[in-house]
Amino acid sequence: MIVESIIITIYTIAILLIFMYALAQLNLLFNYLSSKKNVEDCDTFDLNNPNEVPFVTIQLPVYNEMYVMDRLLENIAKIDYPKDKLEIQVLDDSTDETVVSTKAQIDELKARGVNIHHITRDDRSGFKAGALKEGLKIAKGEFIAIFDADFLPKKNWLKRTIPYFKNEKIGVVQTRWGHLNRNYSLLTKIQAFALDAHFTLEQVGRNSKGHFINFNGTAGVWRKACIIDAGNWEGDTLTEDLDLSYRAQLKNWEFKYLEDVETPAELPVVISAARSQQFRWNKGGAENFRKMLWRVIKSDNISVKTKIHGLLHLLNSTMFLSIFTVAVLSIPMLYIKNEYAHLRMYFYFMSFFVISTIIFFVCYWFMYRQIYGSGFKKFFGYVGMFFTFFSIAMGFSLHNSIAVIEGHLGKRSEFVRTPKFNIKTLKDSWKGNKYLRKKLSANVIIEGLLMFYFAFGLYSAFVVGDQGGDFGLFPFHLMLCVGFGYVFFKSLSSKV
Repeated sequence: MIVESIIITIYTIAILLIFMYALAQLNLLFNYLSSKKNVEDCDTFDLNNPNEVPFVTIQLPVYNEMYVMDRLLENIAKIDYPKDKLEIQVLDDSTDETVVSTKAQIDELKARGVNIHHITRDDRSGFKAGALKEGLKIAKGEFIAIFDADFLPKKNWLKRTIPYFKNEKIGVVQTRWGHLNRNYSLLTKIQAFALDAHFTLEQVGRNSKGHFINFNGTAGVWRKACIIDAGNWEGDTLTEDLDLSYRAQLKNWEFKYLEDVETPAELPVVISAARSQQFRWNKGGAENFRKMLWRVIKSDNISVKTKIHGLLHLLNSTMFLSIFTVAVLSIPMLYIKNEYAHLRMYFYFMSFFVISTIIFFVCYWFMYRQIYGSGFKKFFGYVGMFFTFFSIAMGFSLHNSIAVIEGHLGKRSEFVRTPKFNIKTLKDSWKGNKYLRKKLSANVIIEGLLMFYFAFGLYSAFVVGDQGGDFGLFPFHLMLCVGFGYVFFKSLSSKV
């Protein structure tokens, strides 16, 4: 019974962690809904008054962006803001032929009167954080707007964000990400679904109550003084944006989140690109939990509730490890349940995973309704999307759990940027992209084996016990089998 007791204990801890996270999401939903009733009234810069127009620097950190550089630079050059109060820095760490083509395009924009500078380095020390820090040394702007290579802000973007900095306590204004290619494939749809939840429910839910949020690495503006005061950019984690966000808020800087300002961007269209992005985000989240845990706990200028939300925020990625643990142990637990009759009441009591799923289902519906609208037809579409998302998210749980474990253990790794494709329509193809990794990860094989493992779980439902089977975990194992199957076969096909 020793092995069984260990399995039950680990399973229980993982289930309870997921349940705690679900309760936090429910609290964020209440915050989100209550925020809609608040009428915001705050002092803002009058940009029609030349004396109130601050100098802004736009930073574009790029690295080998053959497919999107032309689009990026042409779009940024159209930003509507007084020319004498705006400069653009292209922080180019590229190591391929795009250095030359980018310089040529920048020279052309300069000839058209655009105040734009091409800044290169001898090495990529600090990766993106290092490039941003290097550019900051010579930036003239009081405020620093940052855009990744695949983001396309609208012309009036600065005029909708900069005015809020009249409040001298505000260190960051962050906008909501949009998705240029949301409907390109099932993969882009589920990525959009997950990001929409973060950029509505989570960001608004936290920000509306003064809890910590994060600058999302792009599509936002920093007060330069805030960056310096918080200790500047640091490259010791893979999510330098989350790191600096927490250091700034621990020093009492306020963040302003604008849900109504959408900044369109491109989602990864091939699973290898999505995997590298997920790995970086999840490992970086764990690294920041390790880095910020005691700073948050020991801080005497934030409330207990903000500390709890902050720690759960930093533990976001660790939920994948809890989900993977519950998934793998669920089949042994199925057999334990039917082998030891006296434990059945425990299993009924431990139905937290079902409750957690219901909470997520309710929370994400409000997000979905905000973006797509309500009605029976929309709700029916939401049900299908939710369970598809849930299945594929669980299919990524091995990959993301490895990232989380590496982060918590302090294993360092290179910043691998997500390949961009310049894809918006179904007619566009990702094949032939020179930045895609050709090597197949060994983890893909394990994901294929896990697909068969959970297929065995489906079979087990019919044969366990002496009461004609046990189908309580059948839907869970079905989603896991489908999720790991999708990730496995999609990973194989992306190498063709």
